Amino acid sequence: MLSADYIVGLTDGEGSFTVYLRPPGGSRGGKNYKIECHYYVKLREEDFGLLLKVKKFFGCGNVYFQRDPRINHTDCYRYEVSNFQKISEVIIPFFRSHQLESGIRMKDFKLFCKIVDMVKRKKHLTKDGLIKIEKLKSQMHK
Repeated sequence: MLSADYIVGLTDGEGSFTVYLRPPGGSRGGKNYKIECHYYVKLREEDFGLLLKVKKFFGCGNVYFQRDPRINHTDCYRYEVSNFQKISEVIIPFFRSHQLESGIRMKDFKLFCKIVDMVKRKKHLTKDGLIKIEKLKSQMHK
């Protein structure tokens, strides 16, 4: 079993907290933006087994193949948690208890938590809330 410290280090180096804003009228219709929150770790193809251990550690999420068509890049696998309940009940509490060391990753995590909290409180259903979420998202990954 992987240790909590190992998961933190792996996330500091190869992980991401990401938010997608899906406009209304997507494949399922609807009149409101859908906010998707994702935690993932992406590794080279030969580290597939390690991602399975990360999945076992958290007890949720999935591992996906990710082709990389760029020259001099290898195909990858990605461990990802996108279920909002699992993000809220597993991923966020873990990283609140086991602090990230990377400044950029910690900044993204804090913004991610603010967005998740706003979605829980249904703030994304208001124009002002959606604008605030867009502003928070724009500060991520910089």
